[in-house]
Amino acid sequence: MDVALASKEPTREARPARAKTPSVGGFGGEARPARAKTPSVDREAYPYRMKDLCERTGLPRQVVHFYIQQGLVPEGHKTGRNMAYYGEEHLARILLVRKLQHERFLPLRAIKALLEERDEAFSPAQRRFVHEVKARLSRALGARADKPTTADANELIQKLGLARKDLEDMVHLGLIAAAEEHDASGRARLVVASDDTWILETFAEFRRIGFTESIGFSARDIVMYEEAMSALFAREAKLLADRLSSLSPEQAATMVERALPLINAFLVRYHDALARNFLATL
Repeated sequence: MDVALASKEPTREARPARAKTPSVGGFGGEARPARAKTPSVDREAYPYRMKDLCERTGLPRQVVHFYIQQGLVPEGHKTGRNMAYYGEEHLARILLVRKLQHERFLPLRAIKALLEERDEAFSPAQRRFVHEVKARLSRALGARADKPTTADANELIQKLGLARKDLEDMVHLGLIAAAEEHDASGRARLVVASDDTWILETFAEFRRIGFTESIGFSARDIVMYEEAMSALFAREAKLLADRLSSLSPEQAATMVERALPLINAFLVRYHDALARNFLATL
């Protein structure tokens, strides 16, 4: 073949025809992808944006996002990557979580478990029944006060010989709740609910026995017990609500009050039995 001919570009007739590109807006050129349609939102049902929730609750955006990420508050009605709208139920839930966390000093793990159980497991009739039983049990069991007494967290861990990291881990894991309080002079201090000091006291005993961080033990190891007990209690509460709701609230409350010590004793003895049985297999 003639090298000169081979190097020449092919004639117009010899060139392969280019595929025609559909025109957009009456002009030639490459096709542009159609824009995704923005989801519609019922603004009467979802009147709030994130900044509105922050204004009405007094909480920063990061805290509200954290509640949503942790499953404590449902996600909003999304209309874009960074845009969502929220309803009255979102506002009410944020305020409830904040109250339980900072006024009742309930840990976030406990709040999440209780709210999930309340939302998913109980019918409206069962909720009313449980509420009536609660009013009667509160007197006998000493229900958590609306404003629990508090203890200085730093003084407590120093007294117990715990590290600051132990306390921070428990708060981060949602095992206990902590908040800042200001004394008469305006000085801020970190406090925990007096009802929860037993958790720190128990963990301090583990540390003294030898379950130290140097050999790998941390507050995270308590989480498996919390998860097991929360799951057990959720099933227990549902079972009692299903089977006792035919009784009067007074009768149901009396039965639950008498059954609790028996259940607690059973759990302790059965745990011991499991340990003995396991050792017998070695």
